[in-house]
Amino acid sequence: MHSPAQHTVRNTRPAAHPVAGETHRARNACQGLVSEVVYNEGQPGLTQLLLLPLLQQLGQQSRWQLWLTPQQKLSRHWVQDVGLPLSKVMQVSQMGPSTMVDAMEKALRTGNYSVVVGWLPGELSDYDHRRLTNAAEQGNAIGLIMRPTPGHSVKSGPQNSLKIHSGLYH
Repeated sequence: MHSPAQHTVRNTRPAAHPVAGETHRARNACQGLVSEVVYNEGQPGLTQLLLLPLLQQLGQQSRWQLWLTPQQKLSRHWVQDVGLPLSKVMQVSQMGPSTMVDAMEKALRTGNYSVVVGWLPGELSDYDHRRLTNAAEQGNAIGLIMRPTPGHSVKSGPQNSLKIHSGLYH
């Protein structure tokens, strides 16, 4: 039995300075935060309902979207079909879990990205969450940690959870 999707964001605070030249609406959507998104392969509709509107709104900014994926390659066709700006989406694939947090931290801190999406197999430690949150605040960006639920069991898990389908890549 599947539990209803939930999403809460750990304690984060807005970045002190918005990125110059961004619209007010887009600026407010990106205030330096990190959230873990726990997805379940059996619930494909939640991707469309919950994650895409955020990514589409962030796509209106002049900054890039960075996708750090373990092995999968983003489908250009999917990116275009869902309304993400293909010219602003960057991907680094073949990234292992041991380097994912470091790469996310560096990317978030630069301020070049509105969102950095990374896949991790397990829960993020409190220390790593603080590192990423500080980097996101400094770069005025959003970090999304994507991780699968193990099987179909419900666990107490992270404070932030949202079950979505990972079919956004192939």
